Amino acid sequence: MAEKNVIIFVRSRQHYEGAEPEELELISEGTMAFSEDGAITLAYQETELTGLEGTRTTFTIRGDTVVLTRTGQVNSQMVFQKGRQHSSLYETPWGTMTVDIATSRMASRLTERGGVLDIQYSISVEHRVAGHNQFKIRVRETGRQTI
Repeated sequence: MAEKNVIIFVRSRQHYEGAEPEELELISEGTMAFSEDGAITLAYQETELTGLEGTRTTFTIRGDTVVLTRTGQVNSQMVFQKGRQHSSLYETPWGTMTVDIATSRMASRLTERGGVLDIQYSISVEHRVAGHNQFKIRVRETGRQTI
């Protein structure tokens, strides 16, 4: 698996019932790897800004499926597949909960030089709809000026 250092720009938007939408932007150094079977893996360390300090986040893109895995202070695995719903456990220092992810839009335009991963989904906690979220992730090779 070929791995390279990259800059990862993450913009997330969360909109929960009865609350104002919340947006967060993060720029982090990370890695991008390509496996022989065509999978692309993006990985970076979370920071205090996201509330997940001490957690490593990994996105694995394989075909029409993206798997987000977090390990450390928070442990979870969320599966995104357009038009499908997947359930998983989300472990935090305060307890474990069931999370359902229903992906409404997913687009990946990643190459060895970088690109964009865009995911829109609704999230249910303990089988109750909690909100609608979006990740827009831009990846750039270190040392490059633009994507």
